[in-house]
Amino acid sequence: MMSDETPGAPAEGRLSIGALSRATGISAETLRTWERRYHFPLPIRKPSGQRIYPLTLVDRLRRVALALSRGHRAAEVLPLDEAQLDALLRMPASPADPAASGEGATLPGAAPEPLQELLGATLRLDPTGFTGLLQAGWTRLGPLNFLAGLAAPLMRRLGENWADSSMDIRHEHFASGCMSDFLGEVRGPFAERAAGPKAVLAGLPGDLHEIGLQMAAVVFSVCGWRVLYLGVDLPVQEIARVARDYGAAVVAVSVSPAMPPRRGGTALAALRAGLPAGVALWVGGGGAVEPSVPGAEC
Repeated sequence: MMSDETPGAPAEGRLSIGALSRATGISAETLRTWERRYHFPLPIRKPSGQRIYPLTLVDRLRRVALALSRGHRAAEVLPLDEAQLDALLRMPASPADPAASGEGATLPGAAPEPLQELLGATLRLDPTGFTGLLQAGWTRLGPLNFLAGLAAPLMRRLGENWADSSMDIRHEHFASGCMSDFLGEVRGPFAERAAGPKAVLAGLPGDLHEIGLQMAAVVFSVCGWRVLYLGVDLPVQEIARVARDYGAAVVAVSVSPAMPPRRGGTALAALRAGLPAGVALWVGGGGAVEPSVPGAEC
């Protein structure tokens, strides 16, 4: 690690770890992990212990993220010098390369890159590779396209693979855990800056699937809403009480496909009845259908 910063040294052109994360799309936790494992990126330490980074790192880290999006692993990309990284990025993807073609994992049915790469990392139970691919996708696509074009299709495919026994429950739990951690990390900077209307996000009682709700929280936060995130499996009376106390304009509920429709409809009706008339109830998720509950919007 680089030596501590000299007191009084100029701070121009330097970024906190949070600012570096926002500029590159790479989570702060991953930057710290890379520092421990690969000694890059190395921060300067302020006397307080806070990490700060030169602004010149932004371009290199964006190119690292681009290399990861093409199937390369952090362990092989991060030690490269500038010329080697440039040469790597100029190379076309080789059809014979399992990491580039997505053929390294034995899975039924074709899936586009980088979805197939994420499925392969799931089969290998490779958290570093999985998270690196998520970061690369987030950087390349942006928040909303990442959720609609990568995160949601991935979770659907994992459910299908578990249902047809091409993956085990450990794979689904592994991927869900990694995705949950990633979504919480990338939402943080948007949540800190949010100054818009208030929303309460929650899951219905008995519905234990949380990824859809977390993706909704990212959308709300990116759009500037102040989100109070309650998580899943909550009594509807508690959701309604929190919404009143928080002064929410909207209560948003995610319903997973595992939720029986009749049970979900009953819970939504009870929730709508417990909310003030001026609080909107928005319903989404794979198990959401056009509700017969007056005042609830899909």
